[in-house]
Amino acid sequence: MSHKMWDERYGASGEFVYGTEPNDFLKDTWPTLGLAAGSKCLLLADGEGRNGVYLAQLGMSVTGVDISKVGLDKAQQLASERNVSIETQVADLATYDLGMEQWDAIVSISNHLPPPIRERVLGAIPSALKPGGYFVLEGYTPEQLEYKTGGPPDAAMMYSREMLDEAFGSKNDDSTKRLEIIRNEELVRTVVEGQYHTGKGAVVQFIGKKTMQS
Repeated sequence: MSHKMWDERYGASGEFVYGTEPNDFLKDTWPTLGLAAGSKCLLLADGEGRNGVYLAQLGMSVTGVDISKVGLDKAQQLASERNVSIETQVADLATYDLGMEQWDAIVSISNHLPPPIRERVLGAIPSALKPGGYFVLEGYTPEQLEYKTGGPPDAAMMYSREMLDEAFGSKNDDSTKRLEIIRNEELVRTVVEGQYHTGKGAVVQFIGKKTMQS
């Protein structure tokens, strides 16, 4: 989807179309990671900022990236309302440089991309994490097309347990691309996130950690 489509969606009203509360999986997962205040966190496709602002409220140093300036302007608005600061960058993930050993955590929530861009982003994550850093993802699986409660209408843009295992697990021949997989599970759960994610949803949840040897 183009930045124009996302600008129109985020700008159609003054409301936060995916709500202002963080993703449930992220909220449940974060305390288990043990990251200290000030840890550098990159949020991919952070849109209106509900997840980035939540992490900033926990004391994290947050950078939110999204293709939509309108969305990120609303993220800054939300940060101001919650009395926290976040950095935002308008960028296309097709070309965005995630850097090298820069992040204590990278978060990807409902970040559904065309396959070539998704492959590029997933491939860049291990080297972008600091040793000991975490990658946290929740995305819809192709089964979501049966529920029609959110996400893209194209199964090719969705995730699966097998896909993430191939990207980060022992099936990847390049050991520098592997992460220690802490969680990689497909499930159906109730997702209530504004007007576009509401109802039962088929998702995959992933937590991976970059080991000191990666």
